[in-house]
Amino acid sequence: MTVHELLKGHDRRDTRVVAVDGHLLEVTDLFDTYWYLAAERQAMFFCRVEGRPAPWTQDAILRSHRFTNAYRASDRVSQYLLQHVIYNDDYDVPDVVLRVLLFKLFNRIETWEDLVAAVGEPTLATFDPVPYSLALDRRFAADERLYSAAYIMPSPQLGHDRKHANHLHLLDQLIRNGTLARLAKAPTLAALYEDLRSVPSFGPFLAFQYAIDLNYSEGFDFDEMDFVVPGPGALRGISKCFASTGGLDAVGVIRAVANSADRFLNEHSFRDLWGRPLQLIDCQNLFCEVDKYARVSHPHLSCGGPTRIKQSYAVDRRPLSLGYAPKWELPHSATSPTRILGTENLTLL
Repeated sequence: MTVHELLKGHDRRDTRVVAVDGHLLEVTDLFDTYWYLAAERQAMFFCRVEGRPAPWTQDAILRSHRFTNAYRASDRVSQYLLQHVIYNDDYDVPDVVLRVLLFKLFNRIETWEDLVAAVGEPTLATFDPVPYSLALDRRFAADERLYSAAYIMPSPQLGHDRKHANHLHLLDQLIRNGTLARLAKAPTLAALYEDLRSVPSFGPFLAFQYAIDLNYSEGFDFDEMDFVVPGPGALRGISKCFASTGGLDAVGVIRAVANSADRFLNEHSFRDLWGRPLQLIDCQNLFCEVDKYARVSHPHLSCGGPTRIKQSYAVDRRPLSLGYAPKWELPHSATSPTRILGTENLTLL
């Protein structure tokens, strides 16, 4: 469903017109909440980084439910991907593509660590779906979760009884049919997305998420402001923030919001990521998060999606390790991560 379809029949009471990046858009009260959520969630992140004791917010919704960071790359799983999957050793670009896709198919740190312990560090030269599948069979038999709850991973139909075996053989298929080599040579972020989109079972949302993950590596250097694909949650968030988008489609709305973010965030004393502004992917994710937030804060803004926040807040007492793509030139690099001590870390997606 497109954003325009979601906007049909929108109640225009209590709305106002706001100029966003030169476009006149009719906004609801949730538009203001979008910016508040970005700033408050980022403030919580810096409280953790600075070692302050919990709780890091007085917001009852944020204290009770699980939300991702304002910057996607700051989330716990993304941080692990950067520090342990992409930058932990000297792999060439095809190896990194394989490693990222293997990790993201399950999107669960414990699953990756079990695999590495059982079969060694995954590379093109060593990848074999059979021993990998046997290793995950043992984890499955021990009643351990294989997949993250963050994404719903459809299973490709490749003739195997277990979902994880089908996914591992899908990776093998991508190696054998040249898709993985083609991904490694993608000339643009959009082209990388389209190649991923062509893989059976990935779909538009997952293909875009995987493209962003691959772009964290040194093998790709695409500007995150070049391309965005809105997910279902972001479409719902946009429909709740706007009564009219002035003819802009969802991509246009996300770009307008990203381009004008400084203007709105200044009102909330937003601290950016050491000089890195919010990117299209971050603004897309924030629309998904504000959709979740609105289920409690603005329950009347319904568009047919979920009506409650499923995942509750939990405290993770493991030390926080911080490191971003070295090419971003931030103070914390994935090649030499900073260990943050003395914090009780939020459990993130």
